[in-house]
Amino acid sequence: MIIDSHVHLKHGDRLRTEYTAEAIVQVMDEVGIDKSVVFAMSTTTQHSIEMAQEAVEQFPDRLIPYVYALPSYEYPALERIEWAISELGFKGIKIHLGECSLAEYVIDPVIDLAGRLKAPCLIDCMGRYDMIERMAKAFPDTKLIIAHMGRYLCTDESLIDRFIDLAQANPNIFLDVSGVVISWKIQDAVRRLGAGRVIFGTDGPHKKPDLATYARLELAKVKMLDLNPADEEMVLGGAIARLLGI
Repeated sequence: MIIDSHVHLKHGDRLRTEYTAEAIVQVMDEVGIDKSVVFAMSTTTQHSIEMAQEAVEQFPDRLIPYVYALPSYEYPALERIEWAISELGFKGIKIHLGECSLAEYVIDPVIDLAGRLKAPCLIDCMGRYDMIERMAKAFPDTKLIIAHMGRYLCTDESLIDRFIDLAQANPNIFLDVSGVVISWKIQDAVRRLGAGRVIFGTDGPHKKPDLATYARLELAKVKMLDLNPADEEMVLGGAIARLLGI
């Protein structure tokens, strides 16, 4: 089973692109992806819940919801997050440094709650190794999935190596491979961490070159590594399925 662990109903780019559940599932069907984790960002926690819930209600067997952690004057974010996970069946939490501070007095209550609820956090830390190191050590019971193996479209091999080193030292860290352009570092991460700590995602949908081609390229990036069949299966779906209990 292939699971895309990183799909946006609403993106965080400057155009604030949005995609319907129908468009996402159509891409999945064209590419051969069985299930996708979906979430919205660049919006409130409450609105992210509503968007993901509506999408999953349309395709309950294909889409898996995450809640977006963002402080808001409208609702206490912690209460909304706990409600989404405990009552609505959301499986994880999305956090993005571009919109939410990772300072301990802001994000630590969310990370602590995630650990207590056994919900992994998908975190785009925008290359901030120091912040992930602090969180991993402070909350060893919380599973942290580091988007893009540290930084989106990163061409600094040494930075990626630092995140692999960090994951090797902290078993609660997992590495998401979406947007990784130095593809052989994915193979290196599998070798050093084991395939169960390396997770496939597309960070899609994206319009260029087109929705299906973008997802197909992200999938091909993993398949071209010539991993052994068991490791490839684990990266492409087994690791996140085990982490989410699905």
